[in-house]
Amino acid sequence: MDFSQFGTTKLAMEDFEILKVLGKGAFGKVMLVKKKDDPRNTLYALKSLRKAELVKKGQIEHTTTERHVLERISSPFLVHLAFAFQTTDKLYMVLDYCTGGELFHWLKAQHRFSETRARLYTAEIILAVEAMHTAQIIHRDLKPENLLLDGAGHIKVTDFGLAKGGITGAGAEGGTKTFCGTPEYVAPEIIENKGHGKAVDWWATGAILYEMLVGLPPFYDTNVNKMYTKILHDPLRFPSASDTNKHVSDPAKEVLRGLLERRISARLGSSSSGAAAIKATPFFSSLDFARVLRKEYTPEFRPPQMRNERDVRNFDAEFTSEIAQDSLVEGHMSETMQDKSNFEGIFLLPSITFHKKNLHTTHLPFPPSRPQIGFTYKPRGPGL
Repeated sequence: MDFSQFGTTKLAMEDFEILKVLGKGAFGKVMLVKKKDDPRNTLYALKSLRKAELVKKGQIEHTTTERHVLERISSPFLVHLAFAFQTTDKLYMVLDYCTGGELFHWLKAQHRFSETRARLYTAEIILAVEAMHTAQIIHRDLKPENLLLDGAGHIKVTDFGLAKGGITGAGAEGGTKTFCGTPEYVAPEIIENKGHGKAVDWWATGAILYEMLVGLPPFYDTNVNKMYTKILHDPLRFPSASDTNKHVSDPAKEVLRGLLERRISARLGSSSSGAAAIKATPFFSSLDFARVLRKEYTPEFRPPQMRNERDVRNFDAEFTSEIAQDSLVEGHMSETMQDKSNFEGIFLLPSITFHKKNLHTTHLPFPPSRPQIGFTYKPRGPGL
């Protein structure tokens, strides 16, 4: 693997002050840092990745796509890459730091959101996905854990470890066939393994909107195989009208039925008009998407403001309480390993998420007809 795009002389870990640990994963850790010579003291989330582990785990295929998304796709609702550098044994990515933490954190704490709040979040997700789709890239793992809130309460989509480039169609034609994602948000066509494209991101967007309004994903079950069956066959159900705490308006139901349509050709966002068809639904009639793009709408909820630069209350205390230092690499890559890591012009950055609950592989367990191997499923729990 060729990591030359990182450069070797312009930046080093010594140029950054490590303030806190934000998370840990199989390939390294995420740390809150600031650049020592930056008079503005801008805060960043720095990913530290061990090259040897990347090579051992075969985490190569989606590298170029991930860097492309982080560095080149322009959207105010995507996490972006600020710096990248390397040592003999590690890769470092310096990314936007979102002080509000994961949307999942707030869903777990507040159970569900108002339609006004969920509408703006969803509009911002739509614009992020639209930017990726315009570049012929699909995310494939949209979920509340991969949606961060910035200090003002706006959405930032993160974690592009399963992103796939060169996708030109909504379904199998112009799409791909890799079986991956997160069970609660995976589209039927992925479970059926018949090929998928851009439409999987619109299904996931619908599942997230449903969860924000109701408190659980639409076809949720603690048994993964049963959940797959529900995704494939069960009707989309909404809370009864008597449950005023979970009331879903008719415009919301309409857009959810459109996004959670099993037929790819009929799913909202799958036509030639793409995201425009979703934006035109009555549910979004109160929003001007040009103003959404400019962040001119004030979010209904603003995360608690930082008391100081080391205030990381919206992240898991299991990690933020650790000593703030980069991990040492024990031993170095063998000659064979270095040869294997020489992939011309490609740079792989598999995702590391902020919380322990996300540290399992994001590849799906096999569908009911296949054995479940190498997957740790994280159930939602009764609190939502």
